[in-house]
Amino acid sequence: MKFSEIESSQWEELKPYLDTCLLPVTGLTGLEQPDEVTAALEQLRDVMDAIEIPFKGRVVTYPACHYIAEKSGSEFVDTLCQSLKQAGFRYVIVVSAKFGQSQLNPASADLFIGPDSTGIIADDVMIGQAVRTMWTANINS
Repeated sequence: MKFSEIESSQWEELKPYLDTCLLPVTGLTGLEQPDEVTAALEQLRDVMDAIEIPFKGRVVTYPACHYIAEKSGSEFVDTLCQSLKQAGFRYVIVVSAKFGQSQLNPASADLFIGPDSTGIIADDVMIGQAVRTMWTANINS
């Protein structure tokens, strides 16, 4: 569910069910060519679909962080995760499809989904399993 689909009058009623926030991070620096930006956004969309579609009704997708500084990006994303939790989300999942963004695995995120050190992104089944494992692990702890 997109943040813009939730009316303020419905939020308190939906809040217990929509406990997970997806924070997309495109990771652009501004140095990319238009085709590189298009590819990055398409990859991010594909990874987001692997979470948004099967878990609709439990996750809320917030606006993407498209541009981040290389040196302070992780700090910014971590602060944003903390803020989203203060706003009432129990879980925050940071999603990036750009290779080299693994440093954006902030301590305040409950899960980071992005390319591994070789640039490979998990398939839809593995992503779904990671999300379910996050929820299960936090229930049991």
